[in-house]
Amino acid sequence: MAKMEVKTSLLDDMIGVGDMVLLEPLDEDSFINNLKKRFDHNEVYTYIGSVVISINPYRSLPIYTPEKVEEYRNRNFYELSPHIFALSDEAYRSLRDQDKDQCILITGESGAGKTEASKLVMSYVAAVCGKGAEVNQVKEQLLQSNPVLEAFGNAKTMRNDNSSRFGKYMDIEFDFKGDPLGGVISNYLLEKSRVVKQPRGERNFHIFYQILSGASEEFLCKLKLERDFSRYNYLGLDSARVNGVDDAANFRTVRNAMQIVGFMDHETQSVFEVVAAVLKLGNIEFKPESRANGLDESKIKDKNELKEICELTGIDQSVLERAFSFRTVEAKQEKVSTTLNVAQAYYARDALAKNLYSRLFSWLVTRINESIKAQTKVRKKVMGVLDIYGFEIFEDNSFEQFIINYCNEKLQQIFIELTLKEEQEEYIREGIEWTHIEYFNNAIICDLIENNQTGILAMLDEECLRPGTVTDETFLEKLNQVCATHQHFESRMSKCSRFLNDTSLPHSCFRIQHYAGKVMYQVEGFVDKNNDLLYRDLSQAMWKANHSLIKALFPEGNPAKINLKRPPTAGSQFKASVATLMKNLQTKNPNYIRCIKPNDKKAAHIFNEALVCHQIRYLGLLENVRVRRAGYAFRQPYEPCLERYKMLCKQTWPHWRGPARAGVEVLFNELRIPEEEFSFGRSKIFIRNPRTLFKLEDLRKQRLEDLATLIGKIYRGWKCRTHFLLMKKCQVVIASWYRRYSQQKKYQKIKSSAITVQSYIRGWKARKLLRELKHMKRCNEAATVIAAYWHGTQARRELKRLKEEARRKHAVAVIWAFWLGLKVRREYRKFFRANAGRKIYEFTLQRIMQKYFLEMKNKMPSLSPIDKNWPARPYLFLESTHKELKRIFHLWRCKKYRDQFTDQQKLIYEEKLEASELFKDKKALYPASVGQPFQGAYLEIGENPKYKKLKDAVDEKIIIAEVVNKINRANGKAASRIFLLTKNNVLLADQKSGTIKSEVPLGDVTKVSMSSQNDGFFAVHLKEGSEAASKGDFLLSSDHLIEMATKLYRTTLSQTKQKLNIEISDEFLVQFKQDKVCVKFIQGSQKNGNIPTCKRKNNRLLEVAVP
Repeated sequence: MAKMEVKTSLLDDMIGVGDMVLLEPLDEDSFINNLKKRFDHNEVYTYIGSVVISINPYRSLPIYTPEKVEEYRNRNFYELSPHIFALSDEAYRSLRDQDKDQCILITGESGAGKTEASKLVMSYVAAVCGKGAEVNQVKEQLLQSNPVLEAFGNAKTMRNDNSSRFGKYMDIEFDFKGDPLGGVISNYLLEKSRVVKQPRGERNFHIFYQILSGASEEFLCKLKLERDFSRYNYLGLDSARVNGVDDAANFRTVRNAMQIVGFMDHETQSVFEVVAAVLKLGNIEFKPESRANGLDESKIKDKNELKEICELTGIDQSVLERAFSFRTVEAKQEKVSTTLNVAQAYYARDALAKNLYSRLFSWLVTRINESIKAQTKVRKKVMGVLDIYGFEIFEDNSFEQFIINYCNEKLQQIFIELTLKEEQEEYIREGIEWTHIEYFNNAIICDLIENNQTGILAMLDEECLRPGTVTDETFLEKLNQVCATHQHFESRMSKCSRFLNDTSLPHSCFRIQHYAGKVMYQVEGFVDKNNDLLYRDLSQAMWKANHSLIKALFPEGNPAKINLKRPPTAGSQFKASVATLMKNLQTKNPNYIRCIKPNDKKAAHIFNEALVCHQIRYLGLLENVRVRRAGYAFRQPYEPCLERYKMLCKQTWPHWRGPARAGVEVLFNELRIPEEEFSFGRSKIFIRNPRTLFKLEDLRKQRLEDLATLIGKIYRGWKCRTHFLLMKKCQVVIASWYRRYSQQKKYQKIKSSAITVQSYIRGWKARKLLRELKHMKRCNEAATVIAAYWHGTQARRELKRLKEEARRKHAVAVIWAFWLGLKVRREYRKFFRANAGRKIYEFTLQRIMQKYFLEMKNKMPSLSPIDKNWPARPYLFLESTHKELKRIFHLWRCKKYRDQFTDQQKLIYEEKLEASELFKDKKALYPASVGQPFQGAYLEIGENPKYKKLKDAVDEKIIIAEVVNKINRANGKAASRIFLLTKNNVLLADQKSGTIKSEVPLGDVTKVSMSSQNDGFFAVHLKEGSEAASKGDFLLSSDHLIEMATKLYRTTLSQTKQKLNIEISDEFLVQFKQDKVCVKFIQGSQKNGNIPTCKRKNNRLLEVAVP
C-alpha cells in the first residue's frame, strides 16, 4: 500500500473475503478457495468474526516489523487487514481499558505455527505496553522464558522441526495501567515417552543435541559426555542434524535466556547434570543371569556408564545397581524383594529416564514461575495465552493422541459455548431479539471419555487399579461391554453388529467419532502409559543422591514419608488439569487463533487443499461461521458505518449534523434496503445477509468513482483558473515594469541631451573668456618683453665695459705671477731637482686615491646582502684593493642585516642554511622550498580538542607536527598518520583517534633516504636489532619533505652528536619486517595530475611514478 494511502476498513482493497462471515456462498469449497486466494497473495490471516485463522507461510514475511506494530496499535479490530496484531491489540485494550481478564486460545495441529503465534502475541503486548527499567526487565523475563521451555519441551517431528511436545498456558499479569507485573506458566502432559524412543525420522528433545553441539570441551568433560551423537542410545541418528537449525547457537541462546530469567549458575549446572544423567541412562545395558532357585535376574553389562552416572548425581553405585536389579513390594508391614529380569530392568531404566526428565521439566516451569511471578500484591489483570497441541490423527494413535484429542474436545466445547454466549450477550446488549441456533454439541463425546462411572478414562483407571492380571486386551474387553451401545464408540469386539464385519477396524483397536472426525486408537500400551509406574527402589535411590536438585525431584523416596497409597494415574491427572484449565478459561474473555498447516513438506508457496480441508473439518471452522452468521452476518458501530457510506445519500453527504444512528436510518431509507435485511441496535447496525453488505460496497465503489471524477473536474477547473489568474497577474506586472523601463529610458535620453547642450554652452563661454584673458595677457607680456629687452641691452653694455676693465687688471696680475714663479723656479731648481719625480709620483698617487674613494662614495651599491652590483675598477693597480674593499663592504652590510634579526628568525635562517648545504643541487624539490618558511607546527596540537589525548601522551616539546602518508608495502596505498618530532623521539599517531602507533628514539634512526626528483617520498631507516625496528623501516610521503629532513638532521645532531646520513638516490632499499624491498623512482604521466603514485610491482619492488 502506498505510504500516503490510509485504510479505514478491512473491506478496502480486500483480496478474497477478509472475514469468512461475509463469504457467499458459504460451503467447504468456497471456504478453501478463499483461503487459497489470500494465501497466494501473502495474506496469511483471515477472520471469522473475532476469530483469527492463521496459515503457516513457512517463510519470513515483512508484516511483523515495529512499523506494523504501530500501525495496529489502538486501532479498531475491523479497521485494517486481518492480522494477529489486531487480535492482540483488541485483547490488550479490553484488559487495560475495560478491566476484563483475557485469554488467547491458540490451537492447530503440529507444524501449523502455534508456538510462533504465541511468540507474536507476547512480543506485540511487550511492544505496546508501558516502558521503564523495571517493566522492561519483566517483559524480557517473560519473553526469554520461551527459549528455555522450547529447548526442554520441543522436538523435531515429521511434521514440524520445532514441535511443542507439551501444552503450555501462561497467565501474564498486568497492573491498572496495563504494565506487565509478572506471569504464571502451567504445563500439560509432556510427551516423556520421547525421551527413550522416537519415531523414525524424528529427534529427541532439542536440549540433548544442543548440549552436545554447543557446549565447550571443558563443560562436556565435567558432564562426562562426548560430542558424538552415535554414542547415546536415546538419540535417533537418522535425524540428528536438521537443515537450517544451529544447535550450537541455540545452546548459547538457552544459557543466556536462563541467566536473564534468573537461574543461578549452580542451578544451571545442576539442570545440565540431570540432562547428562538422562542421556547416559540409555547406555546402560543388561544381560540375563540365572540364579540357583531357577529365577532369572539381570546384571549390568558395563558398569562404567553406571559409575559416571553415580558420579554426576552423587548416588552410591551399589544402591543404584541394586535398584535396577531388584524390586521391593511393601504391603501391611511386609516387604517382599523380587528380582527383575532383563525386560523388567530395561522397563525400570526407561521409566527412571522418563520420570527424571519429566520431573526436571516440571521443576523448570516452577523455577521460571518463581522468577517471573508478580512481586507486588496489588489487584492484577490477567491475560492468558494457551499454546496446546492440536487435534492429532496419525496412522498409529495411542494413549498420547487419545489424551490430546480429549483436551481438544473440551476446548471445542468451551469454544462453542463461549462463542454462543458472546453472540447472545451482544444481541441482548444491543436490544436485538435472540433466536436459538442449532449446532452440534460435542458434550456427548466429552461424556464418553470423562464420565466418572462409564467414561473411558474411569474404566482405564479401574482396570489399572484392580487386582489380578491386567492387560490392554482386558481393558478393551471392558470398553466393549460398557460402551458398545454408544453412538460415537466403535469396536469389532463390541456387541454392536454394525462393526463385526468392518475390516478397516482391527481387533485390537477401538474408534471414537470425534467432532473433527473418526480416530482409531491402538489399545496397546494404554494400561502401562496410564499407570506410569516408577519402582519405589528407584525413587528411594534418587532421594539418597547428594545432588540437591535430583533429591528435590523425588520427595516420595524419603523413607520417613513412605506412602503406600497408589499414585494417581496419568489419565486422572490430565483430566483434573483439563478441568482446572476449562474452569480458568471460563472466567476470562476468550480470543481465538486457529492455526492451519498448508502442506506436509514444510515448504513455502504450497497449498494442499486436501490437507487444509481436513484441518478445517476437525477445527470446526465452518461450524464456527454458521454459528456466527446464524443471526446477523455483519455488525458495525453507527459512527464508522455512517462515515463509510455517507456519500451514498445527499442528506448525509458531505456532513451529517445529527446523531450517527439517525444518519444511518436516513441512509438506509434512502437506499431502500428491505427492513428484514437489517436491524438497529443501541450502538450498532446489524446486517443479516452478506449480499446486502456487498451491495453497499458496490454502491460505495461506484459513488467513489463518481466523486473522484467530480473532484478531478473541480480540480482541473481550479487549476486552470489559478493558472489564468497567475498569467493575468504576471501580465500586469510585466506591463508595469515595461512602462517604467520605457519612461526611465526616455528620461535618461532627455537628461543626456540636456547635459550635452549645457556642456557645449559652458564650453563656448569658457573659450570666449579664455580668448579675452589671453589677449590681455599678451598685451601685458609685450610691454614686459620690450622693457626686458631694453634693460638687457643696457646691462650687456655695462657688463662689456666692466669685463674689459677686469681683463686689463688680470693680465697685469698674471704677468706678475709668471715673473715671480720664474724667479722662484730658477732659485729653487737646484734644491728639488733630485726628489722631484718621487714627490710628483706620491702627490699624483694621493690625488688618484682621493679621487677613487670620492667616486666610490657616490657609487656605493644598496645595503641588501643579495645585491651583487659593485662599481667597476678605474685603475689596474687597484685590483686587489678593489676586491678587498668589496669583501669588507659585503661583510659589513651582512652584519648590519643580521643585527635586525630576532633569535627565532636566526634559528630559521640557520635551518634554511643547513637545508641549502644538504639539498642544493641534489634534490629537485629544494628550489620550491626556499621561499617557504619553516613553520614546524602545522597541526595545532595544543589548541585542537581532537588531539587532547595525543597532547597528554607527549610530554616533550614538539619540534614538528605534520600529517604524512604512511605507505603500505602490500599494495602501495597510503594511510594518513600524524608525524611528531620531539627532542628525543620520532612518533607516528593515528590521525582520527590520536592514538600513538609507533615511537622511535632518535638514537635508533640511522639514515633517511629520498630520491633526487620532485616528490615528497622519504624512508626513515632504523637501527637493526632495536625494539623500534621490529616492524621494519618507515616509508612516508610529505608535502614538507625538505623541512622535515632538515629538522630531523639538526635534532639528531644535537642529541646524539652524530650526523644523520641523508641518502639521495632514485633507488634505495627499505627493510619491511624480515624482507628488504627496493623503492624505485621513475618518470611517468599521472592520471591524478601532478601527484606521485606508489605501486607494488612484486614482493621486492615498489615503483613510484613521479610526474
